[in-house]
Amino acid sequence: MPHAIAPPANAQPPTGHRPRWWTELPLIAVVYALYSVGRLLVRGDVTTAVDHGLAILRLEQALYLNAEHPLNRLFTSTPSLGIPADFAYASLHYAVTPAVLIWMFRRRSALYRSARVWLMNSTLLGLVGFSLMPTCPPRLLDASHGFVDTMAQYSAYGWWGQGASAPRGLSGMTNQYAAMPSLHVGWSLWCGILLWRHGRHPLVRAAGVAYPLLTTVIVMGTANHYFLDAVAGAAVMGAGALLVKPVTRFADRVKAWGAARFTGPVAVLFAAGPPHGSAAAQRPVSGAVSVTAPPNVSSGCKTSPGERIPGQRTTSADPPGTAVDGASAGGADPAATSDDAPAAAR
Repeated sequence: MPHAIAPPANAQPPTGHRPRWWTELPLIAVVYALYSVGRLLVRGDVTTAVDHGLAILRLEQALYLNAEHPLNRLFTSTPSLGIPADFAYASLHYAVTPAVLIWMFRRRSALYRSARVWLMNSTLLGLVGFSLMPTCPPRLLDASHGFVDTMAQYSAYGWWGQGASAPRGLSGMTNQYAAMPSLHVGWSLWCGILLWRHGRHPLVRAAGVAYPLLTTVIVMGTANHYFLDAVAGAAVMGAGALLVKPVTRFADRVKAWGAARFTGPVAVLFAAGPPHGSAAAQRPVSGAVSVTAPPNVSSGCKTSPGERIPGQRTTSADPPGTAVDGASAGGADPAATSDDAPAAAR
């Protein structure tokens, strides 16, 4: 995954192109809106979602990976752990992810585009997972399976209600069966890798390691995700990283196509140049006409008054040292104007 946002070994230095916030912000807003609407539209059948959740739970128990039960009991019996965990689950992915994206935009602009494409790829792949495999989270299973919804238990302390992190009364605006994969874990892993690779302060790099690990514990302890949901979230981020280069190349081709066919306000959508150091940024535009001034062949050398370059012709009507191209104006004999002629003849 790290190679997705690392510059190539033979990359050229940046050529001056920087991302523009007035084009980036609408793009991110549109993608997130499409993701949110799509997540609501892919709600699966509740019975199917419950079957998928129970199948995951049985698989984890068979593999001795069932860490959800002990963590959930700990968070349920210890409010000093459960309440902060609920706040973290309901808010951090909405705050930390944009913060890291802005940090990359401002401090690592040469790598920002790859980081943003990586995040978008993984988010859209997560949407595909929600549609193909609706999954009931542990907190919505029957109580006989041993899980307690800590979000509901501690809802008096926060803004959420029965719909996980959704505000009270707005649970209908979220898809509670979009548990596989866990994008809480996926987004935190994206943040962690970027902080670890590009943070300069040791505390920033330490936060890059701690944040995804802490998020994984929280999503299981609050009974919002299974451990295998977290594994799937990491896998989605890996797939999104592998798609960064082909998606970026495709986007560059679309921009080139749009810039060649549209003018006026629509052309602004395709105005952003290619990324830093890319071959497209350094390749001359096909059909472009050079407007540079011709070279100065004289190299700044001048003749003094009365000085003549050997072999250069003059006319008798011109003052000494004045040269004319071609034959003399009076049609004089070329022999009389040559350097080999006597001085009287010149």
